[in-house]
Amino acid sequence: MTATKKRKVEVFTAGCPVCDDAVKLVKSLACDSCEVEVLDMKQADVATRAKGYGVRSVPAVVIDGKLADCCRGGGCNADVLRAAGLGQAA
Repeated sequence: MTATKKRKVEVFTAGCPVCDDAVKLVKSLACDSCEVEVLDMKQADVATRAKGYGVRSVPAVVIDGKLADCCRGGGCNADVLRAAGLGQAA
């Protein structure tokens, strides 16, 4: 039996309604091969991690270590997240 590689999806939030909508969007697009982790930017270690990815605003989605293009200032977009691999096996 071989282990299936999971696509790592990190959602950086601040607990606001817009962030909650982004989490719902990501979870609705995710597949069985996606490992979704929701991270609270109010925690110092999470904020440091986000900064390392280039996150400048929330909500932000990082897929397999790369900040999704839609999260560079324009908000989460389903088409862009799918193009980045969300909802597809790694």
